[in-house]
Amino acid sequence: MPFSIRLPAPASPHPHPSDSDSDIYDSEGDTSMLEARPSKRAKPSSTSIVTPGEIVTDDPQWMRGHGTYTSPHDPTIHATVAGTLQKTNKLLSVLPLRARYTPEIGDLIVGRIVEVQTKRWRVDVASPLLAHLPLSAINLPGGILRKRTSTDELAIRSFFCEGDLLVAEVQSIYGDGAASLHTRSLKYGKLRNGLFLSVAGMGGGRGGVVRSRRQVWTVSTGNGGGEVDVVLGVNGYIWICAHSGASDKEAEKQVSITRMEESVSSSVYSSRNDYIKAETRREIARLAGCMRSLVEGGVRVDEEMVMRAYEASLDLEMREEGDGDDRSYLGDGRGRRVVQTALATRA
Repeated sequence: MPFSIRLPAPASPHPHPSDSDSDIYDSEGDTSMLEARPSKRAKPSSTSIVTPGEIVTDDPQWMRGHGTYTSPHDPTIHATVAGTLQKTNKLLSVLPLRARYTPEIGDLIVGRIVEVQTKRWRVDVASPLLAHLPLSAINLPGGILRKRTSTDELAIRSFFCEGDLLVAEVQSIYGDGAASLHTRSLKYGKLRNGLFLSVAGMGGGRGGVVRSRRQVWTVSTGNGGGEVDVVLGVNGYIWICAHSGASDKEAEKQVSITRMEESVSSSVYSSRNDYIKAETRREIARLAGCMRSLVEGGVRVDEEMVMRAYEASLDLEMREEGDGDDRSYLGDGRGRRVVQTALATRA
């Protein structure tokens, strides 16, 4: 059958910007940046997407930020990455759609031990460089507050070894950008009895884990699953595990607010998992499926959206008929329906 090649249809004219495009206007209503941009396609009303090499603006009053560049003899600002255009006063920057996690002081992260050295551990936190966890930045069993000796260095693998997961806080940033971590709190330390999940983090993109008021909380699950703890690391690493109420009761009885380190025992560094009943494992898997659906739908992952998606999945399971395992599965379009329901309830 013969075929013919036709000329492409002309591009549609660039639509007139609406009043909602406040992010590409300055306070005086200047539209020079918009006019300097090529009108190859219509831009979203809420955000402006740029591609590598695209002209952002040629107005010299704007300063270039991350994700942009200028030539020595030309003040025109070009984008170096594909992402969303952001304006802070007179500073233009491009937030990449996908990028590695950039540590910041105070971030709660979930990491994996990849190397054990003499006085520290090296931890994978999804950043360009491995993070460092010094031996002096952890609580010793028994709450001993003293200088770390050679005996502690010999027993360093009894605390963390290769492959162990932990939740920690970023304490400082080195000059090369690597993070220094610490676990000097009862809510930090080795992770057990749960499921590890890796999604998009704060490196960029429209969906993924975002910094929020609470990164750790306890979920009262349905279907007899009991309580489940969720740890959202801002680096995109997530931990979902069965809640351990025994440690909370012990801390309330034996530990004061100012002497929390006294409750640290050798059990916190144990690598043996406890038995978890099938109902709890099923709800842990359901929470993980909700988070994957949120990321695939380009929705942020925080406490509010996770809980809305989880409740929507429970409602969807109750309305549908069939086997229980089939109704709890969030694939084949079910995840999209859960996300749509969660967004509708938020609106």
